[in-house]
Amino acid sequence: MDWKTFQALLSGVNKYSTAFGRVWLSVVFVFRVMVYVVAAERVWGDEQKDFDCNTKQPGCANVCYDHFFPISHIRLWALQLIFVTCPSFMVVMHVAYREDRERKHRAKHGEDSKLYNNTGKKHGGLWWTYLVSLFVKTGIEVSFLYILHRVYDSFYLPRLVKCEVEPCPNQVDCYIGHPTEKKVFTYFMVGASALCIILNICEIIYLIAKRIARIANKIKRRNRRAAVHHEDFNDDPFNNSNQPVSRLDMKEKPPYFKSSYRPSALKLEEKIRASAPNLSTTKW
Repeated sequence: MDWKTFQALLSGVNKYSTAFGRVWLSVVFVFRVMVYVVAAERVWGDEQKDFDCNTKQPGCANVCYDHFFPISHIRLWALQLIFVTCPSFMVVMHVAYREDRERKHRAKHGEDSKLYNNTGKKHGGLWWTYLVSLFVKTGIEVSFLYILHRVYDSFYLPRLVKCEVEPCPNQVDCYIGHPTEKKVFTYFMVGASALCIILNICEIIYLIAKRIARIANKIKRRNRRAAVHHEDFNDDPFNNSNQPVSRLDMKEKPPYFKSSYRPSALKLEEKIRASAPNLSTTKW
């Protein structure tokens, strides 16, 4: 496997990651890929050759090895690293798709026209792609840890295993090569995988919390603008339809404001009485 090409591909992911994503990428390369390439491959080496059984029965050692080690640690970790890092390429491909759309948009509408302010900024569909990639990575990590736990009985490697599988004539004792060293590397890789799961969960919480805070700030800004617009409408000197009048203002007003229509009403009543005939003095 060409790990240099693999590292070159993943280096582009670092440009679009958050702080938690950069720490996750460092953990993957320093504590997992480097340990895998430098030490783990040499420790495991040819596992079947180091698996010794106290019998010369043809095929017994091979069957016992396949029974106790159905999946090699080293190959399982290689698959895990490949599958865990593949979801990060979803983000790179989405950014490449945005850049292609931006290029076509500028070619059609001019260089000053922009479709995206920043093609690598996590807004809209790119935010969802990044979040889905985190969920997929976390699911893959948990799945491989479960497989390792189920196959190797809580990640434990004994020094001696007893095999009774055919074609072994009876119970055979088989010895594993470098059991303590393999056990240390197994626990180390499991711990690094658990740390990556924690970092993924922290990044998911961070992204969701940041999105919620951004939406809350937008709602606050919108409400503040609506309140300012309402205050400006009430402060308009030509708009007095909704202005309340307090009792103190009514008391401070001159008396003619209180009885501005009463004198005219009295005069109208006097005119009506004067124009009406006096029925009490009329003679029949």
